[in-house]
Amino acid sequence: MGKISVETCEIEGLKVITPEVHEDQRGYFIETYQYNDFKEAGIDVTFVQDNQSASVKNVLRGLHFQINYPQDKLVRVISGKVFDVAVDLREGSKTFGKWFGVELSAENKKQFFVPKGFAHGFYVMSDRAEFVYKVSDFYHPNDEGGIMYNDPSIGVKWPFDNEAELILSPKDTCHGSFEDYKKEHNL
Repeated sequence: MGKISVETCEIEGLKVITPEVHEDQRGYFIETYQYNDFKEAGIDVTFVQDNQSASVKNVLRGLHFQINYPQDKLVRVISGKVFDVAVDLREGSKTFGKWFGVELSAENKKQFFVPKGFAHGFYVMSDRAEFVYKVSDFYHPNDEGGIMYNDPSIGVKWPFDNEAELILSPKDTCHGSFEDYKKEHNL
């Protein structure tokens, strides 16, 4: 392997990937994705779509999941810095309802692999951030679900100082609670 290092997380399935950086006076080069290296690291996924978004400071997106067409995601930041979070929604998992967060930035070049069965979100810590991600299924607009980013039973420790300064989409202000999710899915 050698081109990437992979850290497992306390929640099974989540992985933080750090690529090998080749840097000199001209700049740097990294392989952000190479199927064989990822497969060897236990990430044997076929990605079918790449997405990119830009957000300003204090934007919080999430916590999102797909209902009938779940997606594996490989996420990274190419400009700025975000705090990226995944919440385990896998029925029967010993870490069901637990969260894990990691700082992703253009500087640290880390990537975060979020498998199917997780809610996902991120908070922008820099003045602006560009976020890119690969997904294993196509986008289905009527297949979106969500849980409130500040659900107390999940207890994500977001790194913002003043919740009043958050910038949320109208959709992200209407998500239900984790308890609502469990009731809806008979869990």
